[in-house]
Parts: sequence; C-alpha cells; structure tokens
Amino acid sequence: MSIRSIRARLTLWYTSLLTVTFLLLGGTAYGLLVYSLSHDMDAALNGVAEALAKQTPQRFTTFPPSNIDEVFRRFFGFSRLDRHFEMLDPFGRRDPRWSRPRPGRLPLSPKVLQNASAGLPTFETVKGMGPYPVRVLTMPVVEAGRVISLIQVGMSQKNLYITRRRFLLTMGAVFPLVLVLAGGGGWILARRALRPVDRMTEAARRISAEDLAERLQETGAGDELDRLAKTLNEMLGRLDAAFHQIRQFSADASHELQTPLTILKGELEVALRSARSPDDYQRTLKSALEEIDRIAHLVEGLLLLARADAGVLRMDRQPLDLAQIAEEVYGQGKVLADAHAVTLHLGPVEPVSIQGDPERLRRLLLNLVDNGIKYTPPGGEVTLSLERDEEWASLKVSDTGIGLSPEDLERVFQPFYRAAETRSRGEGGAGLGLCIARSIAEAHSGRIQVESSLGRGSTFTVRLPLHP
Repeated sequence: MSIRSIRARLTLWYTSLLTVTFLLLGGTAYGLLVYSLSHDMDAALNGVAEALAKQTPQRFTTFPPSNIDEVFRRFFGFSRLDRHFEMLDPFGRRDPRWSRPRPGRLPLSPKVLQNASAGLPTFETVKGMGPYPVRVLTMPVVEAGRVISLIQVGMSQKNLYITRRRFLLTMGAVFPLVLVLAGGGGWILARRALRPVDRMTEAARRISAEDLAERLQETGAGDELDRLAKTLNEMLGRLDAAFHQIRQFSADASHELQTPLTILKGELEVALRSARSPDDYQRTLKSALEEIDRIAHLVEGLLLLARADAGVLRMDRQPLDLAQIAEEVYGQGKVLADAHAVTLHLGPVEPVSIQGDPERLRRLLLNLVDNGIKYTPPGGEVTLSLERDEEWASLKVSDTGIGLSPEDLERVFQPFYRAAETRSRGEGGAGLGLCIARSIAEAHSGRIQVESSLGRGSTFTVRLPLHP
C-alpha cells in the first residue's frame, strides 16, 4: 500500500535514514571496540613476555618466578586466575629444571616453532582450554644471536567477550528508544515544516475564478516554501489579469455587437411602422446592409483572434514578393487617404522575398495604413516603406497624427482598446485592427513594434523573417 501523505513519507525517510546511520555508527563503534580490546590484550601479553624474558634462567632456577603475579598485574591491572605461562627450550620441550608437568599446557604448533627459530614472536587464539578462547603469545628469548628458550604467556578472552556482549546489549536496548524518538521527532519536524503548505492549501480552496484577488501568505524566510508561495502568487496575478482581460473582452465584444444590432433593429422597426416609398425602403435596406457588414467584419476579426490564440490560424504560406503587397496596399490606402484629406506616401520599397500568406499580410498592412489615416488630422501625412535588414524584412507605417501616450503604448495591441484621444475624435472601428495585425505578424514568426509620442505621430514596424 502506497503512503500518500507527504508528512508520513518524510517521517519514514527520516526514521529510515537515522536508523541506517545508527546501525552504521554502532557497527563502526563495535568494530573499533573489538579491535581496541584485542590490540590492548596483545600489547599486555607482549609486555608480560618481555618482562619474563629479561629474567633469564640464570636468575631463577624454577619457572614461573615468584613475582609472576606482579608482572601480570603491572600490564593487565589485576591478577587473573585464568592466566597461562610456560617456559620451553629452543626446540619447544619443557625443561624439568624450569617447570613441572601440569594440566592445561599451552599448545605449540610447527608454525610457532618455525617463527621462534627465526626469532619472531607469534600470537595465536586457542580454543578448548576453557569456556572462552585463550590468546597466546610465544616469544623466543635470544642471547648473543642465539635462541636459548621460548616463553609462552596466555590470557583468557573472557573479559573481551563480556565487554562485547555488554556493548551489544546496550545497543539493543538503546536502538528501540532511538527509533521511537526518531519517528516522533521526524513526525513533529515534518508537521512543522509542512504547516505553511496546509495554510497555502486552505487559502487556495478559498480562491475561485470570481475572486482571484486573495494571495497566499509569504513568510519572508526565503526558503523553498516561501518561494513556492511567491511563485503561486505570481501565477494568481497572471490568472487574475487573464480573467479580467477575458471579462473585459466579452464586455467589449458585447458592446461592439450590440450597437450595430440596435441600429439595425431600430431602422427595420421604423420601416415597418407605416407604408413607405420604394426609395425609403431602399435607403433602409442599404443602411441595414452597412450594419450587417459591420457585424460581419467584427465577427470575422473575433474569429481570427480566437484562432490565433488557439494556435490554429490557417496560413496559406507561399513564396511572395513583399514589395508587391506594399504597392497594392498603397493603391488601396490612397483612396482612403484622399477621403480624409491625408497624403499617403510610398517611401523606399526594396524587393524582398518572404514565405507567407498574401491575404493575411495584405490585411495586416492595410490595418496599419488605415489606422494611421484615421488618426492623422487633415493635411497630415502617412508614409509606407519596406526595407531589408540582414535576415529580416521591415515594413514601416509612419504618420504625423495625434500619437500615443506611454500608457497607451502598453495596451494599444489589446483587443477593443482605443486611446482616449481616439475616442474623443469619434473615429469608428472596434479596436481590433492592431490586435489582428500583431496576431498575423506572430503567425508568420515575426513581431510588430510601435514608437510614438503625443502630438508627433506614430511609427509601426513589422519585422518578418526573409525567405531562404
């Protein structure tokens, strides 16, 4: 069964890690303890053997000497009843001058004799001499470069085994306590560490699409959870802005559609109230047709923006000469400019080949030209030009119109947005032209930029990648 709670998983991981650490440390301590005890016993046996070796047979006639207890006490700290000692001749035989036969004699293997003949001491662990193994040291006594005797000393490893057993019992008693403390401590730490997550969860439950103003509480600690809360707050801010934009878009679209529909309905109702002449009916139908065209144009723009936002805007891409598109738009824009008493110039136009949809690009450029003509006072000028810049084609539409404020520059490409100056002039349009132009430019892997200042005009630049 999987553990779904992060708190439980953190506690389990923490406890498991501490358990493994405790076992590793305990095993290391146990190994160091055994090594230290064995090393100390070997060092003590070596000290006893060297002390006895200095008391050569010339100084005593029997073995062991009378001060044997004092020698063992000096190196082991106490006199042990289970100590062992022997003195042999160079061939490993017990000389009756030095010792008397007694039970429990220490063994002497061929390897020990071989090492002794070479003057080397040998340590052995012998079993079968009691309930515990006996550690034995066989040391040769050398005089004038000749082995004159062998000294064997041994000590039971009872103390070593008892100490090891006590250590293991202590570890076994402490381990469950450590495990319980580790589990409880891990649970408390995980609970405290995840408390901000619980607060964020509760706050997130209260946030809905209708109320995105609430934010998650940030502790200011700068840790991972604080960065998570900050990131979520930034995401909520973007969602709030997106929902606000959607609501504003819906309201603006409804308003833009409502106006021509209201006009259309009013004209038809007036036409049906009483009998009219054919000329009156014709004027009413023409006016109704104009409003229908306006609605159709608005719906077409909304559909284009929706497809562009969804990434499904269909493009009939083909190699084309962008200079030809610019000249065609210049011809169409000339009629609009003359109607507004504005002069439209065709600036430098370089032959540029790109891969794109001619109809979409023609609409993009015509929207920019139409936008410049609308917001340029009579007698003003609008200039259309095309330049080649390394791997980019640059279409520029400059005007000497009313210009845009810095606040308007940030929002001019939003749907249905129109600057206050343009609204006060009573110019038509739903505010979709620049947004559609940007969508078409981005669909061609390009971008659109604007530079403007109030009272001095604006310059829109469309950069499109060249056709290889």
